[in-house]
Amino acid sequence: MFVGTLHVTLHLEQTFSLKDKRRVVKSLMAKLANDFNISIAEVDHQDEHRMAALGMAIVANDGRFTQQVLDRIVSRLEGHPDVMLEDWHSDVV
Repeated sequence: MFVGTLHVTLHLEQTFSLKDKRRVVKSLMAKLANDFNISIAEVDHQDEHRMAALGMAIVANDGRFTQQVLDRIVSRLEGHPDVMLEDWHSDVV
């Protein structure tokens, strides 16, 4: 069994209130969870309307597959029009 974790810090340039941020982040989290079959939560910067930190986890029986999924998530975030990926860190155990 392999567990992969990914922590990302996002900058949300087009959000002007916490309500705007909540709309963007909830939509993004739902799409990522559905597309990649991962668990995801907002883990930091809840009170800042232009920053978000997301924590993600996946469990699989192949370590290489687990890392590939995490890499695909990072690629998806890098190309997302509503967010800018500032920092990320992944681990597979």
